[in-house]
Amino acid sequence: MAGRLVLALPVLLLLLLVGHCRGGKIGVCYGRNADDLPAPDKVAQLIQQQSLKYVRIYDTNIDVIKAFANTGVELMVGVPNSDLLAFAQYQSNVDTWLKNSILPYYPATMITYITVGAEVTESPVNASALVVPAMRNVHTALKKAGLHKKITISSTHSLGILSRSFPPSAGAFNSSYAYFLKPMLEFLVENQAPFMVDLYPYYAYQNSPSNVSLNYALFSPQSQDVIDPNTGLVYTNMFDAQVDSIFFALMALNFKTLKIMVTESGWPNKGAAKETGATPDNAQTYNTNLIRHVVNDSGTPAKPGEEIDVYIFSLFNENRKPGIESERNWGLFFPDKSSIYSLDWTGRGNVDVMTGANITNANGTWCIASANASETDLQNALNWACGPGNVDCSAIQPSQPCYQPDTLASHASYAFNSYYQQNGANVVACDFGGAGVRTTKDPSKHPILVTDLQL
Repeated sequence: MAGRLVLALPVLLLLLLVGHCRGGKIGVCYGRNADDLPAPDKVAQLIQQQSLKYVRIYDTNIDVIKAFANTGVELMVGVPNSDLLAFAQYQSNVDTWLKNSILPYYPATMITYITVGAEVTESPVNASALVVPAMRNVHTALKKAGLHKKITISSTHSLGILSRSFPPSAGAFNSSYAYFLKPMLEFLVENQAPFMVDLYPYYAYQNSPSNVSLNYALFSPQSQDVIDPNTGLVYTNMFDAQVDSIFFALMALNFKTLKIMVTESGWPNKGAAKETGATPDNAQTYNTNLIRHVVNDSGTPAKPGEEIDVYIFSLFNENRKPGIESERNWGLFFPDKSSIYSLDWTGRGNVDVMTGANITNANGTWCIASANASETDLQNALNWACGPGNVDCSAIQPSQPCYQPDTLASHASYAFNSYYQQNGANVVACDFGGAGVRTTKDPSKHPILVTDLQL
């Protein structure tokens, strides 16, 4: 039996997660400040077609909430800034809101987060003093309904809540917000809720192109590293630097255990003449790289390997938004639901930037390790794929999201399929000297039955 693995169980279910491993969650923001958008039920269908599981909306519109019933999509709903006064003043207002806007549709619609206020420090009318009282009243209402452990309450912020964000280790909250910030952070810790922040490397580049390169903002491998002089940490992209500036600001206030959630991030697909960075290609590049960064659990220099959940802004262009041209053009889809540019939501495949083609599972086929290949052949083929074959095999390294199951067959299957999809999904690209075999069943959804796996 030399060179063969005899399994102790008659049948072993080996789930080869080819291109589908656990990692941070990617959601999408569904803003509706437009007069040409499809009906909510059509939007819910689009979300499902894209296999997205997490959606943020900015209110509790009943038609939208109903549209996501029984879809399996987790919904983040919002209390607008205009409602904060009523929510902060009287518990009865919140109780009525919960009774009318949430309870009739839950749990058929999986509401998992409520954001109380959005970027209040950026609002023309300073409502920040109302946020924590409103959050407490929402918590009380949820507790009465027995949902305080199932629906999480937080509030979203812009990076403007910091007085300093560079270098990241010097990140500090604006002291003028201390009166509401400290009790809010205490509330988040007490209720195991994340600190929510909206991050836009685009604006860092657009506002200061001489200090922030486009490559650095776009996660480009060609970007020049930025070293934090205080910590020696090396930053290869602006997103990580922004996240860590929040982390260090929280740490300075002794709230280092708070999880950070990015509730908006994206890139505009169109802008005014002076907004030269706002193009479909740059938007595709940023969002593609951001998704990969998140699902690979890359973490940040200050917190390597840390899972972080991110919501991409935004599902559609919103033609009624005021301001400069880019404000209305952050969308991923046109009103007719066609893509403005292609995105691989799994973060595992490769998007051809020239054609926008998603080649994660071209032609509905995959390439996996052959059960008849010897251990030596598999190892040699794996080494070739991750070396001369130019496959990015970082995800199957120890502690990375595709490392498990830690078997040669699983790692080889990941590398084989990556190479196969990158090279047109043709028969030759899955040969590997006989170590690879094509399949029409997605290995992430159809476990492979192995009774006598030869390794």
